[in-house]
Amino acid sequence: MQDSAARADDPFRIYGVTLGSRLLMGTSMFDSPAILADSARASGAEVVTVSLRREAGGSRAGQAFWDLIQALGLRVLPNTAGCKTAKEAVATAQMAREIFGTPWIKLEVIGDDDTLQPDVFGLVEAARILSKDGFHVFPYTTEDLIVAEKLMGAGCEALMPWGAPIGSGRGLNNVFGLKALRAHFPDTPLIVDAGIGAPSHATQALELGYDAVLLNTAIARAGDAVAMAHAFRLAVEAGREACLAMLMEPRDMAAPSTPVFGKAFT
Repeated sequence: MQDSAARADDPFRIYGVTLGSRLLMGTSMFDSPAILADSARASGAEVVTVSLRREAGGSRAGQAFWDLIQALGLRVLPNTAGCKTAKEAVATAQMAREIFGTPWIKLEVIGDDDTLQPDVFGLVEAARILSKDGFHVFPYTTEDLIVAEKLMGAGCEALMPWGAPIGSGRGLNNVFGLKALRAHFPDTPLIVDAGIGAPSHATQALELGYDAVLLNTAIARAGDAVAMAHAFRLAVEAGREACLAMLMEPRDMAAPSTPVFGKAFT
């Protein structure tokens, strides 16, 4: 039986690339490079996010880390984590392209230190600049429809709305908003990024019709990161299968599952 995550009739395409896995994984906070490597393999992820701060352009201080990622055969999605202005994010993205050799960039412009909520105004500005410069931008954004429209107009071909604040593990805080975003952009790759804390959260995102999830803390800080990575792999596959199978509509009243036709009555 063909792996459900890589079925030929259900491709996940983003910026012209077809991916077999709908789980993208962050690479920070793991207890060791070996655990990171084993977790990446267990997750089945083909894309990992990498912060430029792991690479010191001149000294190549992160060379061992970079060698590990290459040895795993993973596609790198550099991010602009920690940037608070459009100017800073653009400069970081340009350096990341030189170091990692990819036009892909996960664009973060943070507007609040406590919630790590995106500064959507700076985000749209940076997305426009980077798209014109040939980048394939993955913007970390909110579930706001108008912001999404602005990002698409700025050249983004994918959106990464948060489920909840980064690292909070609270899951999907605004299911209504995420469903509305999915309905409003039926053909746009949508990836839930941030806030995923349990495999059930990932399943829910895929059941809503989202194309993928990106997570880091839930795996890296689990008691057994490798086992948790595998659990998320299964959760994503289950969620996608459920979405394709079409979930039943919820009802307000009970409906008997056992037919009464042919039953004897007195």
